[in-house]
Amino acid sequence: MIQRRSTEGKVGQAVPPVNSIKDDRRNRLSYLSGLALLALMLAGCSRLDMQDQPKGKYERGSDFFADGRYGRPEVDGTIPRGSLNEDVAYYEGKYTDPKDALEKDIDAFPLVVDKPLIERGHQRFDAFCAPCHGRIGNGLGMIVRRGFKQPPSYHIDRLRNAPVGHFYDVITNGYGAMLNYSQQLSVRDRWAVVAYIRALQYSQNASMNDLPAEAKARIPAAGQTTPEMQAALANEPLAPKDPDFYNWPNVPATPAGVPGVHGAGAAKSNQPERK
Repeated sequence: MIQRRSTEGKVGQAVPPVNSIKDDRRNRLSYLSGLALLALMLAGCSRLDMQDQPKGKYERGSDFFADGRYGRPEVDGTIPRGSLNEDVAYYEGKYTDPKDALEKDIDAFPLVVDKPLIERGHQRFDAFCAPCHGRIGNGLGMIVRRGFKQPPSYHIDRLRNAPVGHFYDVITNGYGAMLNYSQQLSVRDRWAVVAYIRALQYSQNASMNDLPAEAKARIPAAGQTTPEMQAALANEPLAPKDPDFYNWPNVPATPAGVPGVHGAGAAKSNQPERK
């Protein structure tokens, strides 16, 4: 420690080394710099700036614009593209009856129905509709076989005579226990499914006289099955190959482990894994 004599000639207090003084100043500068940086960070994360942003919402009033609205009117001559959806028949499946001015389901497709559209509808139907309605539209889909509520068959007179707009509306908005599929299916895909439903209805009610000669030649005789028919039956039999499904579909069954429902067949099951 360095000793320093006072101006009066007395020995003064001990003076710290020069290096210690420099370290102390450096520590103070670091401390002050840290405080300044923290203040800047807090200012950048201000609740006022990030949560309560100075902005205007479209439908709120405004003191900034002369008309008192935040929402600005469209520029004269603006042409909407791609989302106007003015074609009510195509986007809603409806039309206004001039006789009574009521909105009703259209009875004619608002787009060209060709083979690619029906094939697309077939693919979408099997993915989203068949689990409930069955592959042929008879209302005996796989979840119905497990005891869930059965939808009506497409082949009853009421639905065979229903306009195409009815099916489009049900797919878009739902009906009864059925939820809507507007998120899963685009507008065109909904019409594709409707076209395939019409094909299914025709397939179960067609007359031999409606078929061309080459198609008649491919139809097997009564009691015979083709390899294609056998493969289809093996993939989805008309009745489940399960001892619990007795008297099906009159008495549905729900094997153990299926949540939410309890069928009559499962309650009387003799299979050890289902007791």
